[in-house]
Amino acid sequence: MRTNFQQWVASGSPWIWMTAGGVSLSLVMVFGLLFLIAANGLGYFWPGKVAAITVQGSADTQEVLLGEIADRETVSATRVRESGAKVPAGIDTVERFLIKVGNRDMGHPDFRWVAETEIKKIEYPPGVIVAERTEWGNFYGFLSELRDGGRPLPGASLAAKITQCMARSDALKAEIKQLERIDVGHINAGLERLRLRTRALGKIEASTARDEIAAKRESLEAEFAVLSDRLTRLRKDAQRDTLVLETSSGQFKDIPFDHLVRVFHPNAMSWAEKVVHYVQKVHEFTTDEPREANTEGGVFPAIFGTVLMVMVMSIMVTPFGVIAAIYLREYAAPGLLTSAIRIAVNNLAGVPSVVFGVFGFGFFVYFLGGSVDRLFFAAKLPAPTFGTPGLLWSAITLALLTVPVVIVSTEEGLARIPRAIREGSLALGATKAETLWRTIIPMATPAIMTGLILAIARAAGEVAPLMMVGVVKLAPSLPLDGEFPFFHLDRKFMHLGFHIYDVGFQSPNVEAARPIVYATAFLLVVIIVALNLTAVQIRNRLREKYHAADH
Repeated sequence: MRTNFQQWVASGSPWIWMTAGGVSLSLVMVFGLLFLIAANGLGYFWPGKVAAITVQGSADTQEVLLGEIADRETVSATRVRESGAKVPAGIDTVERFLIKVGNRDMGHPDFRWVAETEIKKIEYPPGVIVAERTEWGNFYGFLSELRDGGRPLPGASLAAKITQCMARSDALKAEIKQLERIDVGHINAGLERLRLRTRALGKIEASTARDEIAAKRESLEAEFAVLSDRLTRLRKDAQRDTLVLETSSGQFKDIPFDHLVRVFHPNAMSWAEKVVHYVQKVHEFTTDEPREANTEGGVFPAIFGTVLMVMVMSIMVTPFGVIAAIYLREYAAPGLLTSAIRIAVNNLAGVPSVVFGVFGFGFFVYFLGGSVDRLFFAAKLPAPTFGTPGLLWSAITLALLTVPVVIVSTEEGLARIPRAIREGSLALGATKAETLWRTIIPMATPAIMTGLILAIARAAGEVAPLMMVGVVKLAPSLPLDGEFPFFHLDRKFMHLGFHIYDVGFQSPNVEAARPIVYATAFLLVVIIVALNLTAVQIRNRLREKYHAADH
């Protein structure tokens, strides 16, 4: 006789519960990780209060630290004593605070640990100002005065004047950026094209062509001189207004408004003002360029590079994967060659990604790129055009990395199509090619999209191969702009995955970089999910379309 327990085990219920428990645990871990990343990343943009912390130093001296409390932890008292802080006897553990004091250009570290036993008083003065700068990070202090061309501005309402000065500075910086990036960029591109035309002429006597080039060069140089004078005046005008702040130690700092990103009073902000500030910071993070060794500013070039690289990779991997799958499923006869191809595809899926990077660097960049330069860009040599890492080689390398996924998924989709459909199409007089093109491939489109979804999910997060074939820490220009031929496959680009690696492991300021790492990681997850959801939506529509056609 079986016991109740044996009957329960024989029914298979334990395995059902174990499977459900494993799936639930996996979901909890995934969503827990996403919550951790989101909490640490998105919380970085919220304006924290600035504390004035009175610290008891050695020899009965006191020091006032002005900054944000970034973190706190409990450590052993011995560790705190070794750092030079005083800890009363009989205490085993001490809580210490990580204070972001900023003002690093004043000779101070950006962050400082302070033990609880050293703190005499913590206050939150409403008049404290945070000046977010384009260089040297945040500056914490109190407003001393505003200067216009070196002369103090009169009046009591300095807060309104700060807003006016910031608006004027932002307008001037936008105009300067427009001139530098667009107008001067067009002139430089034109001069470069003329230089290459002159070099292509070589020693051939072509006086008419040379005279034409010389005239165009003279015209462009005249335009450049006019723009240079205008830029000089704008830069001088942008440096006219100056903000003077006083530190907690009584030092004064003059900050030109063209070095400021924003100025705000965190301790005096209402909840609505903090929400507006938060939205502005998030918008800056997603639309601006990075600064301060990528530890501040935005990540728009990395977002643009990641999405563009994935799109180019998808355009390349889909035809190759589908054609290979059609050959293996519909045309290839069973034999040694077909078996060898299938073994190669399976082995290709297990090759480490860094190996693809080495292959792409050696074959695509040096061999193919060097050959393209010698054939089509000889006038630019020895400066390489395609014989250097760039967007094109990155996309092809990742296409090679993900093509096994597309092949396998497409083959499975082709195998699920009933044989009767093929035979019916052939019986009606269609050729095999027409049957494939008009019947089989459309019905296998959902499976092709499934393979593409998996390829996008893997390619968007890859970093190791990209480090060799195109991705850089900071790209001077985007691969897509207004200069002919508008879409520059030869340019290097930024990538969110590499940005995370660079900021997290190569940054000299680890504490300042940590929130950026979390925020960028969360943004990368959001982009990958958005790309996948788009592909899933397309796949579902195709599935419904051909499912309805079957009925």
